[in-house]
Amino acid sequence: MPDNHSRSADATGPLAIIVTGLPSTGKTRLAVRISERFGLPLACKDDYKEAFFDTLGWGDRAWSRRLGQAAGAALQLFLAAHARVGRPCIIESNFPPVAAAELGAIQQAHPFRPLQIVCRTNGEVLLERFAARTGQRHPGHGDEVLVEELTAVLLAGEYEPLDLGGTMYEIDTTDFAAVDYDALYNAIEQELSRGPWFAFKRSP
Repeated sequence: MPDNHSRSADATGPLAIIVTGLPSTGKTRLAVRISERFGLPLACKDDYKEAFFDTLGWGDRAWSRRLGQAAGAALQLFLAAHARVGRPCIIESNFPPVAAAELGAIQQAHPFRPLQIVCRTNGEVLLERFAARTGQRHPGHGDEVLVEELTAVLLAGEYEPLDLGGTMYEIDTTDFAAVDYDALYNAIEQELSRGPWFAFKRSP
């Protein structure tokens, strides 16, 4: 599947880069690269969730889901804080469909221009990656149980992008070595240059 870059109607405000996709598609890995390349602040859902595990404890899947919801709310606060002062930022998560309405409400209050980067990976590779990281992440995630819960979803490899408008960039992360990072960086730079704040850090 080739990478592609499409744009809908233009929005206003700072750029908000939204890195999303199914678990184990390499979202965090990609988001960190983008953050370091452009010197943009980044918030990842699992970073918040694991901080909540460490401060509030961990338990069953129901508790993990509750902390996941809290982590999602923290991402929204992060985005709103940056949009409010006109600063671009990056948020990363496997956003569920309901997140479109939640992020849209922030966009209404504090306009931003979405650049949604959707990571897609072959289903068998996804399941293999997820199984390989079982036991490697924070125990609060309960990956031993989660891998069984998500097997069908991962094998299907299907993810519906958020209906946010702005720009969408789909990228095949089945083979990280084959990703055209230069094309992605050029697309991001073009979007940043259209905004009211363009004094970003660009690594050599």
